[in-house]
Amino acid sequence: MAKGYGRMGGGHMGGMGNMRSQFQDLQRQMAEQQEKIAAMEVTSSVGGGVLKVTMSGDQICKNVEIDPEFLKDADAEMLQDMLLTGINSALEQSKKLQEEQMNSITGGLTSSLSGLGLGF
Repeated sequence: MAKGYGRMGGGHMGGMGNMRSQFQDLQRQMAEQQEKIAAMEVTSSVGGGVLKVTMSGDQICKNVEIDPEFLKDADAEMLQDMLLTGINSALEQSKKLQEEQMNSITGGLTSSLSGLGLGF
């Protein structure tokens, strides 16, 4: 029998175990960060502050505030346009916040892997 036949290559397997441990640590850190992000909020202000939309870091709309004085002169179409603008702006801010916060622990790894089609 050849020397070394049947061995699993201890150094190689040990490295795989270390990689697995590092990956599990990264997963744990990402889950913790996602919880923190969900507790964060961003607020979009539209029309000089007459409409404010607050959204959580995990893209859940938490509050819509409309200045009652604005409603005296606004028509439905204007209100709808402002709501769309405010919600879309808050959503964009929330996504940016999430990306920045996740990149702080992954160093851009998630966007790199996503670009490879790995779905992170």
